[in-house]
Formats: sequence, C-alpha cells, structure tokens
Amino acid sequence: MPEAFTTRMLHISTGSRERVVDLTGDCEDFLREAADGRDGLLNLFVPHATAGIAVIETGAGSDDDLLAALHTLLPADDRWQHRHGSAGHGRDHVLPAIVPPHATLPVIGGRLELGTWQSVCLVDTNRDNPERQVRLSFFG
Repeated sequence: MPEAFTTRMLHISTGSRERVVDLTGDCEDFLREAADGRDGLLNLFVPHATAGIAVIETGAGSDDDLLAALHTLLPADDRWQHRHGSAGHGRDHVLPAIVPPHATLPVIGGRLELGTWQSVCLVDTNRDNPERQVRLSFFG
C-alpha cells in the first residue's frame, strides 16, 4: 500500500525574466506515482520569499495579464524599503502576500481535480534568482 504522505522537490529554472511557469504536467506526473489512484490533497509550496503559486488559465494570455497586473499593483521602481538586488526588487518580496507561496488542491482517484481551463503555475517576478524549488506533497 502506498504511503499516506509522499513528497518530492521540483527544480525549476526560470531564467532572468519574470515568468509564469505551468507546473500542471509535473503535478500530474507526481500524482501518478504518489497517489496511485487514491483520493487526497496535493500541496505545493515554494520555499522562496519572492515567488508564489497560482491556479490560473494559461496559453490564452492570462499568464501575461497576471504579470501585467502585478506590474500595476507592484511597480518595479525605487519606492520599496527592501532595496538590494535589481531595481524594484523590493516588490518581489511583497509578491507572496498577493500570490501565496502555497496551494492545496483536491485529488480524486489519483488525478488532480482542476476546472477545465485551470493550470497550476509558479509565479516568479524575481529576475535575480533564476533557480527555484517547488515542493509537491501528496496527503492520501
């Protein structure tokens, strides 16, 4: 019988630009092994102070719209108290208050239970840190 709790760390290279990275396929791959057809919960956690997890439609421009909205809400300028790194880097440290560093999603019959157009994404506005980790944990 599979374990009640299984975890895996993903290593994601986001490069030197702001990105929304679709993790849905990685989540599905993990669940095929970890859930083994069972019901439970998938938790994603980003152990970084400048990235988050979003459930959003991708591929139809919504990912770019999200980055544009974040620029409106969190401009990359010199207004921020946190000032090390590239210009406007302080905004990256505020991002997790808007796009949280975690999500918990239902798993039914070993499959991620998302809506038709929903994808699970890493949101990374920090151009100074091109390597990210995302912990996937299945609770069966």
